[in-house]
Amino acid sequence: MTTTERLDAIPSLGTLYARAAVRAVLPGASDELPDREFQVRSVDVDRDHLAAYSRVCGYRLADVLPSTYVHVLSFPLSVALMADRRFPFALPGLVHVANRAETHRPVTANEPLDLAVRTVDLRPHRKGRQFEVVAEARVGDDLVWSSTSTYLRRGDDGDESVTEADLPLEPPEESTEGARWKVPGDTGRRYAAVSGDRNPIHLSPLTSRLFGFPKPIAHGMWTAARALAAIEDRVPATGVQTLRFGKPLPMPRTVAFAAAERPDGWAFAVRDTRSGAPHLTGTVTDA
Repeated sequence: MTTTERLDAIPSLGTLYARAAVRAVLPGASDELPDREFQVRSVDVDRDHLAAYSRVCGYRLADVLPSTYVHVLSFPLSVALMADRRFPFALPGLVHVANRAETHRPVTANEPLDLAVRTVDLRPHRKGRQFEVVAEARVGDDLVWSSTSTYLRRGDDGDESVTEADLPLEPPEESTEGARWKVPGDTGRRYAAVSGDRNPIHLSPLTSRLFGFPKPIAHGMWTAARALAAIEDRVPATGVQTLRFGKPLPMPRTVAFAAAERPDGWAFAVRDTRSGAPHLTGTVTDA
């Protein structure tokens, strides 16, 4: 039976990351996901914060919340679960590999949100083990947004027989006409300021080298938000966004963006201009 813990407010990511750093050197208390859910009621949207987030990611300024912004609001609850002593894996080293979010109806900035997050479905992966973080947002009794984030914990306990889901299907071909974006070297710091995600791999060459990256890498959810912002005028405010994160995107770097209309929506990709390898592929489809 799931244990629900209601928090008084959204927790501080700075405090959680400090806790996760200590937690990383301690052995896990269990090999199973804790059957827990964190909730916060009546989360108000700060319009100045929403505007700052929209500018960093390229969204137009509007009262309707981008799906990726609701992800940002719920993200501290996800970190709180994964930084806890009862969680089986250390937060540093977990890799966000895929995301599926559904907007059930448009949500506006004047609507307080009830947020809830839990972890589920620990299972084998070819390179270790993977699990899901499920987040939900409600306005009153109405479920208005939900998301499933897939995380990988790399290790020598992988199962080579596991077949990975190929999400999303049929991204645009490399030859699809699109745009080129310059991703400045300070993108990680600017996104960290509006998302609270100050993972050192995103912030500077000095801090990223400590974790094996010669250059800081862009946040996957910034790349996703930037891509979705590029097609926001062509897709409905409701529907399903499916994302698969690929090769890390070092900064500064120029990337290629392409989007193609499909019978059920849109597919898009952000690729390395040198190798053609995808940093991100995604789809937006009807619910």
